[in-house]
Amino acid sequence: MITDVVSAVFLLLGALSCLLGALGLVRLPDLPARLQAATKPQTLGLLLILLGTAIRLDFENAATLILVILFQAVTAPVISQIVARSAYRTGTLDPRALVVDELAERMEREAREGGSGERK
Repeated sequence: MITDVVSAVFLLLGALSCLLGALGLVRLPDLPARLQAATKPQTLGLLLILLGTAIRLDFENAATLILVILFQAVTAPVISQIVARSAYRTGTLDPRALVVDELAERMEREAREGGSGERK
């Protein structure tokens, strides 16, 4: 009985987080805000849904879901960072919308040095 309630709470909170992330993805005005909405609430929502499901399963099956949780927690921020950096470098992202712009200094330094931006 208690595991059913805890599982249901996790599933509902995860679904709500995913819904809010999807609304933010549609409603927010610029790329950085949309990336934030696409990454953090969606990842949290998926983690809560998987935890709610794992509570109801045997340990062997739940262990697989734990691996999915770890993989999602590692890859989602990296993908978001790559998309943001690509948008910045291609000029899609408006630099005036940024509060802190650390990448501009690096790109200027690379342009002065004549490097391609790749690490050696």
